[in-house]
Amino acid sequence: MDKVGSLPLSDTWGLKRGFVLASGSPARLKLLQNAGFIPTRIQPAEIDERVLPNELPGIYVRRMACEKALAAAKLAPNEVILSADTVIAVGRRIIRKATDETEARRHLDLISGHAHKVMTAFCVLSPQGQPKVRLVTTRVVIKHLSEQEKNILIRTGEWRNVAGYSIEGRLSAVVKKIVGSYPNVVGLPIYDVAKELVHVLS
Repeated sequence: MDKVGSLPLSDTWGLKRGFVLASGSPARLKLLQNAGFIPTRIQPAEIDERVLPNELPGIYVRRMACEKALAAAKLAPNEVILSADTVIAVGRRIIRKATDETEARRHLDLISGHAHKVMTAFCVLSPQGQPKVRLVTTRVVIKHLSEQEKNILIRTGEWRNVAGYSIEGRLSAVVKKIVGSYPNVVGLPIYDVAKELVHVLS
């Protein structure tokens, strides 16, 4: 078992019960593991992720996190469920996962030379079905991207299967400023999540 100092990761915070992670994101799992929170089960949730008409980014991402937790709870009843969803918001516009290179380029065009918000909502669902949802927002400023830089970033393929981009990859070289939680941009505001997990599981 992995250890932090002399304590097994699962015992680091004295938790009295485990939790189910309703996400298949390797980045989220790594953030949790590094902080000493090991899910007893990983149960990704399949839900309809379409944006409702006129739905604002903050409302949308909270709804997604809650729906993922409720869907996972049907497959893992009587467990504490942790779910999360991340989007990039440019004004009222929601950027999610690009489906192809053309869409990935449009996303780069939107954030090039501008500030945008990375919003992650997470939900901790109790065994009794009571959800607690929190939204954490981080402001990110990207330099103005030349066409050559956009081509390089597209060719990396790091835009695949992530909301907008991967801050851990090559795009980090063009980030001018981050205001707020860096782990939130990775995919999980670990400080806020840890505080809630300790409260619920201890």
